[in-house]
Amino acid sequence: MPVAGVYDIENNRVAEIELSEAVFGAPVNEDVIYEVVRMQMASRRSGTASTKGRSDVSGSNKKPWRQKGTGRARVGNSRSPIWRGGGIIFGPTPHGYAFRVPKKVRRLALISALSMKFKEERITILRDFPMEEIKTKRFQEVIDRFGFKKTLFVIDQQRPVLEKSSRNIRDVKMVRSEGVNVYDLLKYDHVVLLEPSVHKIEGALIA
Repeated sequence: MPVAGVYDIENNRVAEIELSEAVFGAPVNEDVIYEVVRMQMASRRSGTASTKGRSDVSGSNKKPWRQKGTGRARVGNSRSPIWRGGGIIFGPTPHGYAFRVPKKVRRLALISALSMKFKEERITILRDFPMEEIKTKRFQEVIDRFGFKKTLFVIDQQRPVLEKSSRNIRDVKMVRSEGVNVYDLLKYDHVVLLEPSVHKIEGALIA
C-alpha cells in the first residue's frame, strides 16, 4: 500500500498517510487517459461557426437574364454560390462536438492520472491550509516555500478565504475533490491535496 508524507504549510513533515493501492498505485492506462481528455476538450468547443447557404442570403429569385441567346453562361438567380455575395457551398453550421465515454472509462482514466502523478512524485498532501483572511501574498509565500510552479490544489469543501487568496496567482488552480478531472491533473505539474480530500477522492473512486 502506498505511503505518503503529510506536511503542514511550513513544509514540515508532520505525519504519514496510507493511500489506497486501487487509486494511487494502479497501472497507468494511457489509452483511456487520451480518450477522456479528448472528450473533455471536445466538450469545450463552442461549435458556433456558421455560414449562409444560397437559401439564407438576401437577393431576388428573378433570373438576371434570359436563358439563351445572350452568349453568357446561364444563371438562375443572384444568390448562386459562384456569384459575389452569393451563398456558401457546404459551409460550417453550428453544431456540438461533445461526446461521452462510459462512466467506468472516466473512472479508470482518473485513477490512472492520479497513479501517474503519485509515481512521478508530483503529489503533495497538506494537513491543512489555515487562512483567517484573504491574503494573496501569504498564499504565494506557501507556494514559494514548497517550490511549486504550475499547481492544482484539491480541497475537500468550500473554503472561500483560501479560494479567493489563490485566484489571482498565475498557474494555480483550486478545485474541490468532486471536481477533480483528468485534464487538470495532466495540465498542472504538481497536485496538492488537503488530507480530507484524499479520503473523499478514494471513497468516490473505490465505491
